[in-house]
Amino acid sequence: MSTQPAIQPADPTTPSIVEVEGIGMIYPGGTVALEGVDLDFPTGEMTTLLGPSGCGKTTLLKIIAGLLEPTAGQVRINGTPVFGPGPERAFVFQDFALLPWATVLRNVAFGLELQGRDKAEREQIAQASIVKVGLGGFENAYPHELSGGMRQRVGLARALCVDAQVLLMDEPFSAVDEQTRRLFQEELLRLLGNENKTVIFVTHSIEEAVYVSDRIVLLSPRPGRVNRIVTTELERAGRTADEIRRQDAFLDTVEDIWQTLKEYLADERMTE
Repeated sequence: MSTQPAIQPADPTTPSIVEVEGIGMIYPGGTVALEGVDLDFPTGEMTTLLGPSGCGKTTLLKIIAGLLEPTAGQVRINGTPVFGPGPERAFVFQDFALLPWATVLRNVAFGLELQGRDKAEREQIAQASIVKVGLGGFENAYPHELSGGMRQRVGLARALCVDAQVLLMDEPFSAVDEQTRRLFQEELLRLLGNENKTVIFVTHSIEEAVYVSDRIVLLSPRPGRVNRIVTTELERAGRTADEIRRQDAFLDTVEDIWQTLKEYLADERMTE
């Protein structure tokens, strides 16, 4: 086996588009979901939030999106405090969140419609996004006529359509089978290579996190705190997906993260 994967904070020379400072979240009833979370998200990188169930991954993502108001701390986008949703962020939901009565074209263009763009412009932009995610020819289909994987492509196309600087993705591939999931991972990396987006990604899969990410933030069990930041060191250029997954750096990072998560699980059992 090769040396242990690098563990380090974000490169201070890389500007951060998203800054999370002292974030805490207490839900009604007293459940403490997050406590003292400090993070910077570098521009143009994909960062994955990973940790045991209930550690606050999705809560943190929704706070960054402006969909939840934290009980402590502040989120800044390009140095400006967040007080709600904004055009510089787009959210890709786990459950697709499509309009069942609208066609693929209308669903993809919906964010542009909310921005007040005229119909011809938004449909032209939406059409280009539909083609990017491989759904050309399905513009007039309705969500109930699509597979789960196709519906998720619609959600991704809608996020790309508004040209947000930051994509927030909440377990976007969890509802599809393993083969489709792997294809989506590869297509996501291809798309992002052309789009130059900053991505904050939530998943329960260690392998998925290591494959798609530049950095992985490990959150502790509830209340979620930043435990470690793991920087992946994969050689991607000129390599197939299978070759990447067979690299020692990939296997070592997966094992290293799994050992940390096992410690979390052991600690939880001891406190039960």
